[in-house]
Amino acid sequence: MTYTTKQVGETGSLEYRLFFLKDNKPVSSFHDVPLWVNKEKQIVNMLVEIPRGTNAKLEIATKEYMNPIKQDVKDGKLRFVHDKYPFNYGALPQTWESPEHTHPSTGAKGDNDPLDACEIGSGQGVTGEFKQVKVLGVFAMIDAGETDWKILCIDVNDPVASQINSQEDIEKHLPGKVNEVYTFLRDYKIPDGKGPNQFAFDGKLQSIDFSMKVIDETEAEWKDLVNGKTKSSLSVVNTTLNDSNTVTAEVAAQKLNF
Repeated sequence: MTYTTKQVGETGSLEYRLFFLKDNKPVSSFHDVPLWVNKEKQIVNMLVEIPRGTNAKLEIATKEYMNPIKQDVKDGKLRFVHDKYPFNYGALPQTWESPEHTHPSTGAKGDNDPLDACEIGSGQGVTGEFKQVKVLGVFAMIDAGETDWKILCIDVNDPVASQINSQEDIEKHLPGKVNEVYTFLRDYKIPDGKGPNQFAFDGKLQSIDFSMKVIDETEAEWKDLVNGKTKSSLSVVNTTLNDSNTVTAEVAAQKLNF
């Protein structure tokens, strides 16, 4: 399944948007791209937003038509994280952390975004790329009082991916990587004058089985979002789901002036 991108506005500008196409027809990165590649093998699609070694805070524009990637803005200025990401950072399509659901593990409501993912393979990601990744665990981060799960994963095409099937395997083949990811997630806001992020489970990486339950839960919450069972200001327009929010690719292209 191959997706292409169409950029509108200059990189590093407030107008920058990266839209998604399949067979040259607009699709939503949030709603139209399947979550699962192979559920039995714990393989999902991951959208790369922030490639490893970069620090522009790029993210899915969840409230905008067809959900392009944009750069986050704070106080009218484009947002950059102080330190460069030591992993490829992104999101899992067709998932959503509902702000109406308090998770018993964190005691906090969802952050109103798709699930975040940290991909720890050796390959350099590209903004707008969909990687097929193997789920390895999850951190239960609590950001500003909201549940903000961080799925740990690895590109299935990485040389060591087939050899990693547990937390012990991660440490064996990528020693120190789990702690590197945790430390970055905990501390990345400190240079901006904020305290460290908080975590449930004492910051420990949770199991693959637990991670799969989190993904299942957030997939169900996403379904409630697009089906209208949960009210939200997010854009649920799509071109493939054949629901009440589906528009034709021609209508989407015309609205986007493609």
